[in-house]
Amino acid sequence: MARLRCALVDDFQGVGTTAADWSPVADEVEVVGFREHPADEDALVAMLAGFEIVVTLRERVAFPRTVLERLPRLRLLIASGMRNSVIDYAAAKECGVTVCGTASSSTPPLEHTWALLLGLARGIGVESAAVREGGPWQQTVGADLHERRLGLLGLGKIGGRMAPVAAAFGMDVVAWSRNLTRERADEVGAVRVASLGELLETSDFVSVHLALSDRTRHLIGAAELARMKPSAYLINTSRAAIVDQDALLDALRDGTIAGAATDVFDTEPLPAGHPLRTAPRLLATPHLGYVTRDNYRRYYGDAVENIRAYLDGSPLRLLP
Repeated sequence: MARLRCALVDDFQGVGTTAADWSPVADEVEVVGFREHPADEDALVAMLAGFEIVVTLRERVAFPRTVLERLPRLRLLIASGMRNSVIDYAAAKECGVTVCGTASSSTPPLEHTWALLLGLARGIGVESAAVREGGPWQQTVGADLHERRLGLLGLGKIGGRMAPVAAAFGMDVVAWSRNLTRERADEVGAVRVASLGELLETSDFVSVHLALSDRTRHLIGAAELARMKPSAYLINTSRAAIVDQDALLDALRDGTIAGAATDVFDTEPLPAGHPLRTAPRLLATPHLGYVTRDNYRRYYGDAVENIRAYLDGSPLRLLP
């Protein structure tokens, strides 16, 4: 009997087949990693046409009805994490596709947010590039964290864990979201402010930790960026669309804010020549928030378990 075929989508580093032990399914499943991101739906369908199983990371590749209906061989779709907004679950069910998730840790994106915040504050990107390229010796003056204010947009799993780290740096921490309660803010050591405007106007660093919804899409636009201090920094490791990308570019070019860091983009991978690649005052990373060895072991290890369970007729971690 021919083995089933399993595609690992967006296996950029080529580690998907070694990040976990695939031996429990090796006799029945051939695993193939794809390091190139599909350019569009047609490319995605062409890539996956010969596969019964697909493992996709986070929400980087969408599986709408228009894709699922064109993949008649697909039977099992595994997404990292237990929430995915770019899979059409109703269409998957109608097409006979079982959708499963995996465990995921909020620690890596928490740590990456602090890497970006500290990198911004101390000009790490600019200064490191200058050292490597023979540029000026010391050209930036770092921003202090001690006794400065960190404004958190959202106090969920990651936002809530930002507060105690900030306290260790001696920072004052405030937070806002539409449904944030004083009790939740007190629980993590933050102060709930009355409005988004108050948070933007008084914070030295603003970090985004909200879920993307109709209410949060472009929550930070030109008017909101203008309310920030000229010396303030914006960090977004949540969802790109929460911050209006064009407004952010204008603010960086005009010096409306001191700088920004982002790990998320409206289009990923970011196209060559995209203005964000050369924007001034921007520290950018290619969506690395969840990309750590432990998290990859967790994602792919659970994917193996999901495949084994599916083959045995008892699927695990069903979504939604």
